Amino acid sequence: MKIVGLTGGIGSGKTTVAKMFQELGVPLYIADDRAKVLMNTSKIIRRKLIHLFGEKAYKDNELNRPYLASKIFENADLLKQMNAIVHPKVGADFLRWKEKQTSVYVLKEAAIIFENNMASQYDFIITVVANLDQRIARVINRDNTTEVKVLAIVNNQLSDDEKVKQSDFVIINHDLEQTKAQVLKIHQQLLEIIDKK
Repeated sequence: MKIVGLTGGIGSGKTTVAKMFQELGVPLYIADDRAKVLMNTSKIIRRKLIHLFGEKAYKDNELNRPYLASKIFENADLLKQMNAIVHPKVGADFLRWKEKQTSVYVLKEAAIIFENNMASQYDFIITVVANLDQRIARVINRDNTTEVKVLAIVNNQLSDDEKVKQSDFVIINHDLEQTKAQVLKIHQQLLEIIDKK
């Protein structure tokens, strides 16, 4: 079974694209969603995050996301340390999930495949790109945030050009119908490539 990574900058539409693959019958693992679950349910992660951020890391027994976001917003080192706590657990969780799947390939949506030097863990990587104005508008809409905050995240991520250079496939996500057509084409190409191996 092949592992296909799906990545892209914030607001590029990764999840929308991922769900299009899922509609084609491809099992989908969304790393960010699982990370949120694990940050609330794993005692080890909880203990380490409290050690890193203090008691305010959790509020009413739930992860205090606004507090953590404010801490890592302009502190790349803290973000790195948090990722070092959470990502190995997400990786192990993904492998357990993958064992239960029976398809030719599975799709793992993860925002920072290249930033975390994890490209070698995938057989193929698809990057979703969109123009910056569109991305900013999507995130402001989705997260009720500001342009300044979105740009801070964008600047912490690898540029689209860098991601595209390292990817096997690229999806330009400007128009939903065109995006769907690109997804279908890549899905068929993947099935053909995997079938030949």
